[in-house]
Amino acid sequence: MRLALIGDPVAHSRSPRLHRRFLEEAGIDGDYVSIRVPRDNAVDVLRRMRMDGYTGCNVTYPLKEEALRACDVIDEEARRVGAVNTVLFGMEIRGTNTDGIGARSALESVLDEPLALKRVGVLGTGATARAILSALQACDAYAFAWGRDDEKVADLHARFECDAWPEDNPPEITINTLPPDVVLPASLVDQLQLTDFVMDANYGERATLAKQLRREVIPGDAMLEAQARASFDYWLAHVERVGN
Repeated sequence: MRLALIGDPVAHSRSPRLHRRFLEEAGIDGDYVSIRVPRDNAVDVLRRMRMDGYTGCNVTYPLKEEALRACDVIDEEARRVGAVNTVLFGMEIRGTNTDGIGARSALESVLDEPLALKRVGVLGTGATARAILSALQACDAYAFAWGRDDEKVADLHARFECDAWPEDNPPEITINTLPPDVVLPASLVDQLQLTDFVMDANYGERATLAKQLRREVIPGDAMLEAQARASFDYWLAHVERVGN
């Protein structure tokens, strides 16, 4: 299996290490590499990767929306989210999105119980935030969205049936999908110090939210591994179907 990650930046990514481990555990001869691809280049790069014999590809910031345009077929989840993070190459280019699966799995692992009926807040309005809100809607959680763009936040409310951020009673659980350099308003920082726990989609050196909030924040390693496993299983199922 020939696999890759595209995005910008990618040097920090732990995806190659994870997927090489998955390949070894499955006894599959293959490799996974990271390729830096600047914005506005995803379509051309993905089409070239198909011609070059890649089996699959993960897509990260800022290319998840662009990747939709390269796909001949996208599943319902990618369509709802409006973004692709997992691509399968074959006679057609197929796209799906496993970010929501990763977030839900990581949260339920921390809680040791389902998310149904939990109050969960999502910071951000981008592709990762939309995937998480889609997963929360599917599991009947009470979701709330916060963002810096009022129009985008209103779109999230309509698309995923989530509510406006409850300033007088913040959600018990919060997931941050904002970039590491975003400075949150002081009022929001105060609210997030009162929540049961906060999870950051960023990890490693990019997980800087704990310093800003001055509290413990769960980094995004578990989210990354869960969505990576879902991507790998998606590719593996295809390879097994072809083999049979």
